[in-house]
Amino acid sequence: MSLTVQIEPPRGATPSVSYRWDTDTDILSAQVDGSPPEGAVATVELQGLDGSWMILDVRGGRIRGVEIAVWPDVRKLPALTPPEAEPGDVVLPARHAATGASAVDSPLSVEVDDPERVFHFRFGPGAESRAIRVASDMLVDVEPSGTVAGIWFLNVPPFPLDQ
Repeated sequence: MSLTVQIEPPRGATPSVSYRWDTDTDILSAQVDGSPPEGAVATVELQGLDGSWMILDVRGGRIRGVEIAVWPDVRKLPALTPPEAEPGDVVLPARHAATGASAVDSPLSVEVDDPERVFHFRFGPGAESRAIRVASDMLVDVEPSGTVAGIWFLNVPPFPLDQ
């Protein structure tokens, strides 16, 4: 099952994103700052075929937070340049955005640049997509079909033990 979304014009200024590392569990959390949209609160769990998973916190159909709790194998690259992105809101359909939880199974992979400040999580084999800037340092890749193809995290702070 895939995660299909709609792209809407942004509502107001692009919000910022705050990152937090949990040093006990290696969990990376990204929280979209600002006033959350009105509406139902839900959780969407993206499960990788290798046991990895990511949790999307959704409010009013919009992604407001992401937590990577079990990591897939990480492919480290010398450099990783995010694509040009257009501002917008990525809106989940009612079956995912309604109160409660749902799960989506997909191949999950991650690439990171050498200083580990840019992360790109991919869902599936990596098809043609466009990047939507949902927060200052968070992009969502969306295929022409409306399927989410990945999430970019930009300007991630270093893991605390690396400082």
